[in-house]
Amino acid sequence: MTLKKQSIRKNQTILANDKPISKDELIAESENWSEIQENFFKKMIKQGGTFNVNKVKYKVTIADRDDLDSKGNKPINMPPVPGERTF
Repeated sequence: MTLKKQSIRKNQTILANDKPISKDELIAESENWSEIQENFFKKMIKQGGTFNVNKVKYKVTIADRDDLDSKGNKPINMPPVPGERTF
């Protein structure tokens, strides 16, 4: 089994041995992993952190997405409706 491109999200930054790694390079490396290593990697890219797989040190950082909608855009703050009470 190997990783798929959809496993790696846009808000994740992945470093392999302290160097940025592309999705394609990561997928190529994952071809040599066992199923257990692949599952571990998938869990770690969801939560972030530093870990080793196949003697390669990975560091995953996740950008905050709290203020983004499903399309990755910042939410639009609508002005209050005239006559509406705000508390």
